[in-house]
Amino acid sequence: MKIDELILRFSGTKDNQQKAIFNTLFIVSNKLQTLFDNHIPELSLKQFLLLSVVRQTKEYLTFTQLGEMLGCSRQNIKKIADVLMKKGFVIMRKSTDDPRAMCIFPTEKSDIYFQNDFSKYQEELKYLFEVYTDEEVKELFLLLSKLYSGIDNLEKKSTDKNL
Repeated sequence: MKIDELILRFSGTKDNQQKAIFNTLFIVSNKLQTLFDNHIPELSLKQFLLLSVVRQTKEYLTFTQLGEMLGCSRQNIKKIADVLMKKGFVIMRKSTDDPRAMCIFPTEKSDIYFQNDFSKYQEELKYLFEVYTDEEVKELFLLLSKLYSGIDNLEKKSTDKNL
C-alpha cells in the first residue's frame, strides 16, 4: 500500500483523520530521522536537536529542563550530552542556580559546525517546504504550535486519571 492510498482510506471521517494525523507524526519523524542521520555528517538528529536548543536558549538549562522541553528523560539528555561532549560540541558545568544540577554549554566547535557544515544542509532543507505556499507554511507552523496545547491537555488528562 502506498501513502496516497493510506491517506485516502483515512480521509472519510474526523475520527479516522485524527488517527491518521497521530500515525503521520511518527511516520514523518522516522523518515526525517533516517534522512538526517544518513545525510548529515558527525551528528545524529537527536544530537543535532539538543545542540540546536542549547545554542538557541537565552539561559543555560539543566538536563531536567531540557528533557521537559524536548519530551524525554533527564537521563536521555545526559547520554546525548555525553556524546556531544566527547565530540567537542558542548561542555557541562554545574548550574549556578542549583549546584546539584548540570547545564550544557555550546563550544566554539558548535558555532563553527552550524556556520559551515550545517549551512550546506540547511539549503537542502528548503526542499522539504518548497511544496508549500508561504501561507501554508504559516498555517502549518500555527497548527503544529497548537499541537503542543493538545499534548499538554493529554498529559493533564492522563495525570488526572492516575490520581
